[in-house]
Amino acid sequence: MYPTTLTQLARSNPFSAPLFSVQQVEEPKQNLASNGGSTRRFAAAAAVDDVSCEFGSNKYYALCGFGGILSCGLTHTAMVPLDLVKCRLQVDPDKYKGIGTGFKITLKEDGVRGLGKGWAPTFIGYSMQGLCKFGFYEVFKIFYSDLMGEENSYLWRTSLYLAASASAEFFADIALAPMEACKVRIQTQPGYANTLRECVPKMWAEEGVWAFYKGVVPLWMRQIPYTMMKFSCFERTVELLYKHVVPKPRAECSKGEQLIVTFVAGYIAGVFCAIVSHPADSVVSVLNKESGSTAVGVLKKLGPKGVWKGLVARIIMIGTLTALQWFIYDSVKVYFRLPRPPPPEMPESLKKKLGLTE
Repeated sequence: MYPTTLTQLARSNPFSAPLFSVQQVEEPKQNLASNGGSTRRFAAAAAVDDVSCEFGSNKYYALCGFGGILSCGLTHTAMVPLDLVKCRLQVDPDKYKGIGTGFKITLKEDGVRGLGKGWAPTFIGYSMQGLCKFGFYEVFKIFYSDLMGEENSYLWRTSLYLAASASAEFFADIALAPMEACKVRIQTQPGYANTLRECVPKMWAEEGVWAFYKGVVPLWMRQIPYTMMKFSCFERTVELLYKHVVPKPRAECSKGEQLIVTFVAGYIAGVFCAIVSHPADSVVSVLNKESGSTAVGVLKKLGPKGVWKGLVARIIMIGTLTALQWFIYDSVKVYFRLPRPPPPEMPESLKKKLGLTE
């Protein structure tokens, strides 16, 4: 247990006086990799107590990807009933006028089983997306941090989170697109197909490979801003919670207390994610429902008001979804004893330049 530099800065309250007065705190030496040292220091490399692998190693990336599979695949599949109603609100607002009405009509027409339509493509697609989203985020964060250097990585950490998450989501959406197209077709076209095995051959026969990838650009429009908000807002919210809300340093919190902070920060990030990405989500839903349609055509058809249909359902869904995803992802790290760095700390070299240390 040891106080972090950020904790010391918060306690000394440097903004209360024109002169900084920060006590120097001795911290245990970290076991850093021989290469990529600036990245490890930027991440304030986790204390070496009981970790199963080195931060930034291939095993670390692989297990982070596995955590992404579980966090995205399981949560999105659990939310299929709400997602189904949300999609139908977007593509047929005259019939499905609200969340409650949407559930009533779906239950009346398809029964309870109908609420699970599209679960298979959802599980497969979002598992692959989670693998790329979380796995590549860790890869790109370290890669860009090495390019920027230790001091710039700290000063421009929000930009680093944004760039790393956008890069990861670019590839994640390519993995997601085919299953997302199948999911929307199953959920929003009654009678088209009830299972993934029925849907794939039909779509291939009608439009070929284009049927599975015509929604990738709108997916980028929806998911890249969503993921940028998801990761950057989460990282900074965690930092602020430990600085201003949690009554003790992170190093003194139990694993359970740390996971509670993770869940709260994830929910806050999820609300902002839903708002930022909703217009593009509406376009994707209509685009994948209608054969031969284009993103521009759908956008014109929906208009500025139509793209916000189903926002309340999406906020509930994405807020809960994002919180659970971060909770599961962090829990996987705890279970496999992966390094879990605390919020970033100001490098010693930067503190010297700012006159915070002698």
